[in-house]
Amino acid sequence: MSRLRRLAHLAAWRQSCRMEQRRSRQLQAGLHRQLDELVRQRTVQLAELTLHLQTAREDERQRLARDLHDELGALLTSAKLDAARIKARLSALPAEPTVALERLAHLVATLNSGIAMKRRIIEDLRPSALAHLGLLAALDILCHEFADSSGLQVHSDLRPVRLGEASALVLYRALQEALTNIAKHAQARSVWVSLQMTAGPVPGCTARQDFAELCVRDDGCGFDSSARPGSAYGLLGMRFRVEAEQGQLSLRSRPGEGCTLRVVLPLKGEQVNG
Repeated sequence: MSRLRRLAHLAAWRQSCRMEQRRSRQLQAGLHRQLDELVRQRTVQLAELTLHLQTAREDERQRLARDLHDELGALLTSAKLDAARIKARLSALPAEPTVALERLAHLVATLNSGIAMKRRIIEDLRPSALAHLGLLAALDILCHEFADSSGLQVHSDLRPVRLGEASALVLYRALQEALTNIAKHAQARSVWVSLQMTAGPVPGCTARQDFAELCVRDDGCGFDSSARPGSAYGLLGMRFRVEAEQGQLSLRSRPGEGCTLRVVLPLKGEQVNG
């Protein structure tokens, strides 16, 4: 009888252990689900915050560019006109004050340099070519200016694509960031830039959609793209902006084999940024 009692106690103890293990697994699974949901929420919040900061940055750039164009531009132009009037008055005097005219010429040259600098800053903050000439012209100007400033050979093949203003600005900033990185790190001799329409499947379904694909390739020193870079905030911010426009950004590189950056954005409407 005592043997049966011991077996019953043993069976009850085993059953209790199994129930405790089951409750522990259920508790752990519940905690994992909560942690997964918390990570998902935080990831979404960080993505939204990053997009908000990028948008605020572009808005601030636009405001600053407008102020520079309207206020500083007016001041510099007014000063240049005053200098021209003073020069005309001095030149009309019987005995021309040579020293004053030389100083005035230097002042005019300084004002011209200031006006040119203001234009460069405005173009960097908010490219007027993008708004007035379209995406193709803006990218082409960016390529030519980079070639002139860096001394590298830049080969461009740019085709018309249909993109809205936000997507066109994302592509412009992507090329700007890529060229800046090439100038700083690539040690390249040549750069190839292409923009074209391509087609591919839409993620999550079997439908196909047209995309705009920007490709920037260089023949520089390259790097291990699988390794985590020490500082790549510009590229990370660009990735968030591209994904916010339902696009994709990819980077491929190997040591000694250059680097290739691709940005793919879905085409929208019938607007052709050419």
